[in-house]
Amino acid sequence: MELYELNLNDVIEGLKAKRFSPSELYASCKQRIDTCEPNIHAFITRTDDTQPQTGNDGGIFAGVPTVLKDNLCTKGIRTTAASRILGDWKPPYDATAWKYLREAGAVLMGKVNMDEFAMGSTCGNSAFGPTHNPHDISRVPGGSSGGSAAAVSAGYVPFSLGSDTGGSIRQPASFCGVYGFKPTYGMVSRYGLISYGSSLDQIGPFARTVRDLQLVMSVLAQYDPMDSSCFREKNPDFTHREDVSLKGKRVALVKEFQDFTLDAPIAEAMTRTRKVLEDEGAIIAEVSLPVVARYAVACYYALAMSEAHTNLERYDGVRYGYTVTDAAGVKEMFERVRSYGFGSEVKSRIIAGTCLTEPSRCDEYYVAATKVRTLIAQEFARAFGETDYILQPVTPSLPHRIGEEDEDEMKVYETDLYTLPVNLAGLPGLSFFTGYAGNLPVGLQLIGPRWSDSGLLDAGVILERHLGSPKIANGGI
Repeated sequence: MELYELNLNDVIEGLKAKRFSPSELYASCKQRIDTCEPNIHAFITRTDDTQPQTGNDGGIFAGVPTVLKDNLCTKGIRTTAASRILGDWKPPYDATAWKYLREAGAVLMGKVNMDEFAMGSTCGNSAFGPTHNPHDISRVPGGSSGGSAAAVSAGYVPFSLGSDTGGSIRQPASFCGVYGFKPTYGMVSRYGLISYGSSLDQIGPFARTVRDLQLVMSVLAQYDPMDSSCFREKNPDFTHREDVSLKGKRVALVKEFQDFTLDAPIAEAMTRTRKVLEDEGAIIAEVSLPVVARYAVACYYALAMSEAHTNLERYDGVRYGYTVTDAAGVKEMFERVRSYGFGSEVKSRIIAGTCLTEPSRCDEYYVAATKVRTLIAQEFARAFGETDYILQPVTPSLPHRIGEEDEDEMKVYETDLYTLPVNLAGLPGLSFFTGYAGNLPVGLQLIGPRWSDSGLLDAGVILERHLGSPKIANGGI
């Protein structure tokens, strides 16, 4: 077995036992990147042209390579959010999530591709071109954190970080055949994350085992005074345990989602996973989420686009990033900077957000959406009073080919209903591997109540025990 094939826990144990050195591990990962990157195009900026440097030789991740989604700030290293408007901007500070990893000894191999400002689900809305799925390079890796998922799937690194505003960790994890975890909103500091929707964004990890997710979360889940939404009183325990049990736990299916159409491999994965849960002593139940089913998608887009409009106002060509120097005046400069700097998807969401927050419409749309969001959170809270977890697909379909769009509007709507409500209610969600359909991986998700993150990952350990762990993708070679 090559060193790049090792999962995170095995890497840590191997380095501690001195079975191999950080330099040998680094060289193996770098060679893997050099081999596969022409086919996958996961990177925006590579930093692996130097020998590994660890911030803390005694840290839990000392010498472990990783990559970050390119909306996480890294001091002195280009950070673009996959947009022309940021140009070659190099932040003067680190995102807290990266700061914690760096202090634990992690080594940065580079910044990876994403949909521009995290707006998209294919990793194709990028100023740097699309990323390809490592299992089939003709297909999308999912988005917006497609580069982060592809890098772990292809064996570039044992773990990575992404962000999830409406499924942007869970969906690419499912498409690329890795585990992806969207923590409870507030569990991980958002300081230094370039915002899309500030009340929806959450940083989380990708890895090839659930135990590896637990290791990363044990470092990330710390209170940060730089983020006012970060938890203060919670004390999560992400210790890996083999003696966990699902006996007596209630795992529910959503009543309103049962008539949705699923591709055969996903329907089969749901059936197989239900049997695993029942064999482990879990009780399969049903919950009703009528407010979610009827209003969540419209509510999400009203809030997300309004927040995007506000967050992206700061990109004006004056303070940092791309600018023009030959404009006739400030107005022309703004127009030229934003017209060239933003891609079409970002422009459309800014325009929608501008309309939704316009004074004559604000109460009717944005304010109304905030009230509906409260109802959605309350409905989930009632549901979790009756059940422990909710099981459902991440998407109803396997990844489509690059350049193709899903013309089935109902399936697009159903996909949104599987992912967006989790962010509206600030819940944790685990995207887990279930097997393969031909050469394509199939994933599902398990959702828990707020602050159930450690228990949700414990449940993932049991599912992995029965359903297996993913293999390194061939990377198009």
